[in-house]
Amino acid sequence: MRFALFSVLVAVVTALGLVAPAGAAREIDPRPSTEELARRLFDLQLRSGGEVRVAPIGASNQGRPVWSARVGHGPQRLLFVTQQHGDEPLGTPAAVEFLREVGVGNDPHQRWWRDQVTVDVVVRANPDGHEHDWRYNYDPDADPEFGEAGKGYDINRYHDPAVAPQDNPATEAGLIQRHYAEFRPHIAVDYHMQGRYVGGDGREITASLMWPTTPGVAAEPLNLAKQVSVVARTAMDAGGANVSQYPGGDYQGIARNAYGLLGSGSVLIELSDMGPDHEQFQIASALASMHAISNATADGSLRNTDPAEADTIPPRGEPLTS
Repeated sequence: MRFALFSVLVAVVTALGLVAPAGAAREIDPRPSTEELARRLFDLQLRSGGEVRVAPIGASNQGRPVWSARVGHGPQRLLFVTQQHGDEPLGTPAAVEFLREVGVGNDPHQRWWRDQVTVDVVVRANPDGHEHDWRYNYDPDADPEFGEAGKGYDINRYHDPAVAPQDNPATEAGLIQRHYAEFRPHIAVDYHMQGRYVGGDGREITASLMWPTTPGVAAEPLNLAKQVSVVARTAMDAGGANVSQYPGGDYQGIARNAYGLLGSGSVLIELSDMGPDHEQFQIASALASMHAISNATADGSLRNTDPAEADTIPPRGEPLTS
């Protein structure tokens, strides 16, 4: 049974004890293990007094839980998804830190923020891919259009709104589809990683982003996605990033396109894989985008952002070869 491992894991997490020692130094591990990720999420649930609510949305093909962590109870709903590709990890620790910063504590800003927005995070959407350190989910019987035969499906090609979750061959993509339909987010942001590129000005690109590009996305969610992109880019660049447009395709099975078709302001953010020396910077950059998007939604400034500014974000440029 897929949930057998989940039951065992919850028992192990409970037995571990959930509260870090007082005064312990906090470090951001760029690749927490499956067990450590669960421990951290349940620790946040405990330390936040239930402000962070953790629950599985289902299980992977190898029985690992796919976690949702939700914070806030406001009317504006945001969905963040991390690590659809198992070997693109850095959005996951950024999301855990985001949950800690907005969920643990009760100062006036936190209380106000939680009254304005509800943020749901699918934390590490592809736990099997993480364990195998590859892009795909785990499905040795797969012979996919998108993925690799004998390994698994590329989850981020299987969000087509025309395919029902129960008919989705990519298990974890089906879980996200079902979770999206239940949560109905106004904004959806999907965190990935890319290679290394250089912009037209000779500076290295540290991240790229893109809004829906498939035909049929209505004007309102498209403009909202562009507003989200502008806010994210501004916050990331303010922290020293160099953000470009991502040259994404228009296939409607890509999450950024699928959830735009379904009416969300849907955005892809790709952190560049710049090596171990830059991982903490990239985690901080993703974290800055999460705060900026949610804060701008909470205070209403997002809707005052000019979506046309998104079109002025420069293209990504060529691969970095040295």
